[in-house]
Amino acid sequence: MRRPGAPRLIGILALPGVQLLDVAGPLDVFAEANLQAGALAYELKVIGTAPGPVASSSGMRLLPDTVIGEALRQCDTLLVAGAPHLADALPKPQILDWLSREAPRARRFGSVCSGALALAATGLLDGRRVTTHWAVADRLAQDFPAVEVVVDALHVHDGPVRTAAGVTAGLDLALALVEEDLGPDIAKRVASQLVMFFKRPGGQLQFSRRGTANPAGRSSLQQIQRWVIAHPGEDASLGALASRAGLSPRHFARLFQQELGQTPAIWVNAVRIEAARQMLEAGERPKQVASACGFGDVDSFRRAFQRQLNVTPADYRRRFETRADIG
Repeated sequence: MRRPGAPRLIGILALPGVQLLDVAGPLDVFAEANLQAGALAYELKVIGTAPGPVASSSGMRLLPDTVIGEALRQCDTLLVAGAPHLADALPKPQILDWLSREAPRARRFGSVCSGALALAATGLLDGRRVTTHWAVADRLAQDFPAVEVVVDALHVHDGPVRTAAGVTAGLDLALALVEEDLGPDIAKRVASQLVMFFKRPGGQLQFSRRGTANPAGRSSLQQIQRWVIAHPGEDASLGALASRAGLSPRHFARLFQQELGQTPAIWVNAVRIEAARQMLEAGERPKQVASACGFGDVDSFRRAFQRQLNVTPADYRRRFETRADIG
């Protein structure tokens, strides 16, 4: 238990090969909160898995404050930082055993980025809503079906569990924890000092490239998919696609759903949104993009784009403008 007035202990588990920003980003937010609060609100500890420096994914070495198994007062918050290799190899059993014991003792626990895979392997995320980096979200859902994966969220709060999406979303999560603990005024000052959004607009899918446009299924369906990808502005209604495949609309829809796991309409919309993103990133204006990508008008395009990515086409385009474009 935390003594009244004692700083909240924030522990971040740094696995071998850790993504350095998954550790440093949240720590900087909590450290800035101490400065803005004018008091030691947080005590910060990096936890290693063995004595000695931790080699990060970038090659930079991180010297942990302590290692698992050493005496450490109960964490207020325990987070597992992500590491690129976790999609292929989970931590050793002794690390998972330590997590299984220590995480439930904390007031809240969670992960940043692919750290959710390690935490899920303990069973502590079963029945919880969580998020992770979009590139490993499918893997998390497949390997741990008892976990409800929220793909688009930047961070998710479910009971004592706090999880963040990829890399920089760890800063968003840490800022949300500061707001929980110290209130919005201090959290806003932290955001201002670190030049970050207090509430970042949109979700992580606006940054992802999930391979929606990769043809799948039997060859006849792949031919249809390739045609849609090459001609996103053409008629891609169910009737038109079924006719191209030489099938009845009902049979085509059933076959498509069976082999791709989604309806033709949902798949076509995703392809068109992806094509629209590429055009917006290249500087095309929303009106021209709407026409080129098969949307009836700019308003329907804006609604579809915002529904998918939680950001308007105009705002998305502005993120890729250069100084010359603005001038």
